[in-house]
Amino acid sequence: MNSRIRSFSCAGLAFGALSLAGCYSPGVENPSGVPVVEMRPDERGFVAGTGVESQDLVAVTDKMARGILGVPEIAQAKTTPRIVLDPVINETRFPINKDIFNDRIVNQLMERAGGKVRFLARDRMKALERENELKRSGQVTASSDPNVVEFRGADYFLTGKLQGLTTRTSQGTSDYVMYSFELIDARTSEIVWRGSSEIKKQGLEDAAYR
Repeated sequence: MNSRIRSFSCAGLAFGALSLAGCYSPGVENPSGVPVVEMRPDERGFVAGTGVESQDLVAVTDKMARGILGVPEIAQAKTTPRIVLDPVINETRFPINKDIFNDRIVNQLMERAGGKVRFLARDRMKALERENELKRSGQVTASSDPNVVEFRGADYFLTGKLQGLTTRTSQGTSDYVMYSFELIDARTSEIVWRGSSEIKKQGLEDAAYR
């Protein structure tokens, strides 16, 4: 191999090594980047907008759970009330995972109530009915009489709604969100409890929520 070709080969290898070194740097932090910061769900972070965020959800569901447990129909009930949760109605401009409100309220009530309330899994009715059909047909075993179905009826319905108002100008965006929840007697249709919470935020830039 002549010296000229050998020089080009060495230069190419050196350039390749430098390119690989620039692409792969294990353990080296980018000094210009922002590191990931672990935060509590009830904290307001530096990445924030004017919409519904985790700290709002935590505050609202905590307040709603305390309110429900303080209702005489629940706190002083002689038998354990059964509750069915309706999907939260979202009338705000934000794409919200509505089930997360109900899930967190259920979690809070189950943790704090000490067995004073029970929730009916109406969203699992198809799976439950299918299981009963399998038991009646003998395809799966049953520890009790498969012909006796004991789906319980609801004593109360818990419903929720999110409503919002938005104002935009050249100076920024303002959002007002009202969260309201109702506990309704399934027998009489009476509203035995109603709780609400209001939040208003303003910002220079709008945020993208997913």
